[in-house]
Amino acid sequence: MDAYFVIKTVHILSAAVLFGTGLGIAGFMFLGHRAGQPAARAFAARTTVKVDFIFTLPAVFVQPLSGVLLIGYGGFGWTEPWLVLSYVLYLFAGLCWIPVVVIQMRMKSMLEAEEQGLPFDRDTYGRLYRRWFALGWPAFLSVIAIFWLMVAKPQW
Repeated sequence: MDAYFVIKTVHILSAAVLFGTGLGIAGFMFLGHRAGQPAARAFAARTTVKVDFIFTLPAVFVQPLSGVLLIGYGGFGWTEPWLVLSYVLYLFAGLCWIPVVVIQMRMKSMLEAEEQGLPFDRDTYGRLYRRWFALGWPAFLSVIAIFWLMVAKPQW
């Protein structure tokens, strides 16, 4: 087994973790929000934040590291258009994801306070949720586009 194969496997697995946890926790948070019960929403938010840090964050770092190694071992040019577009899309997805994580943590804190019987600002929570939801879509679509670029490697 050569290094390229091992690195490519790690890259694919971390991409699957990144995409899968992103989609999974988004669905989990969405369903928790829709439940309408404070305990369910707080549980969903707590779990979402935890999973993002345990699984998504490491994959966020593994992706570019393994990608750099794949470019080197695979003999690809750093400025091939499909790679450059992948870099841009990855950065864009990250720029969406960072505020999503901050929003998730804020929503979690608000929901935990509500669980303890403290005042809950529904308007602020609703605004945060809508922002969280809106930022998730471009990140999700960017990752899908990156998958396509990695598989197709179009020669423009």
